[in-house]
Amino acid sequence: MTNSRHDLIKDVPAEADRFDRRTLLKGVAGFAAAAAAVSPAVARDYGPGAQPQRYPDPDIVVIDEKRFKAKVGNTVIKRLFTGCLWAEGPAWNTQGQYLVWSDIPNNRQLRYLDDDGHISQQFRKPSNESNGNTFDYEGRQITAERTRLVRFEHNGTVTVLAEKANDKPLNGPNDMVVNPADKSIWFTDPGYGSINLYEGQNVRNGSNQPFQKEAVYRVDAQSGAVTKVADEPFKPNGIAFSHDYKKLYVCDTGITHYPNAKNVVWQYDINGDKLSNGKPLVDMTLDGKSGFPDGLRVDIDGNLWVGAGWVGEGYDGVHIFAPDGQRIGQIKLPEICANVCFGGKKRNRLFMTASQSLYAVYVETQGAHIC
Repeated sequence: MTNSRHDLIKDVPAEADRFDRRTLLKGVAGFAAAAAAVSPAVARDYGPGAQPQRYPDPDIVVIDEKRFKAKVGNTVIKRLFTGCLWAEGPAWNTQGQYLVWSDIPNNRQLRYLDDDGHISQQFRKPSNESNGNTFDYEGRQITAERTRLVRFEHNGTVTVLAEKANDKPLNGPNDMVVNPADKSIWFTDPGYGSINLYEGQNVRNGSNQPFQKEAVYRVDAQSGAVTKVADEPFKPNGIAFSHDYKKLYVCDTGITHYPNAKNVVWQYDINGDKLSNGKPLVDMTLDGKSGFPDGLRVDIDGNLWVGAGWVGEGYDGVHIFAPDGQRIGQIKLPEICANVCFGGKKRNRLFMTASQSLYAVYVETQGAHIC
């Protein structure tokens, strides 16, 4: 998701009271007071000089012991980097064994090298305020820039894959996935890159839809045709295929601008180049509180790993759902989690872009897809 806090406060109507200005400011003050009251012995320290965290990590929560088998008892969540303004779009390159992610307001992409942990802070700068990233099955990086979808070729050139749909400009692409069966690219266009200055440009002229209604699109690998495949989500954000490529999942963050939206993850059946039977699969409500489902990935068992936040301590982080939509586990982070991906040599390490930082943890499962 790519909305700024200012945009969040300004655009959500008063009836969505948990996100209005007074509630948010009150909540910030409450969090600050609570943080001041917590002793250093209780607060978790992710700094470089911190003492080791005792096993098992208490912030990896098993909700359903029978269905959530991915917790590793002798590993912990690590903060690999901090210093971003809004970290997004992690993608794993299997050939090069590195992770790429975006820092949208700083207009850059960063790269984490798996061999020695080195981080290149200006892998690409400027990045056209890029958001989501992925790699295709030829190892080429695909990126959602402010208002277009592009691919970086092996010879260093850049191919524009999509910048229009329905003969109109895209609002602002967000996230994408590649289907290995036909090399098609499926992406979301919620428009955050065109409705606030902090992470793009503001061209909406009073509308939450700068150029057209938010939607999910498919780029045909042969013809290059850009076709709308779904528009039920208010603001389609994160996107992922199921482990068997029979279903497509789409996060909806429409509550940022539409009072009737719900914090849900949609599920669609895939029928060739079309989608059908769209319905909400996941409800993000936990203990009476509901946060945004931003980005997601799927593991080899079909479970959904969803980056979530904007609620606070005990909620923000990653929520894990079984294929039937039931929450089975949780990874608590001290920051809002925008997106996740599986990587590492065994594809069993979960990378999490969370607000200002990059986190990682080993899990006893593997990502269903290459990045």
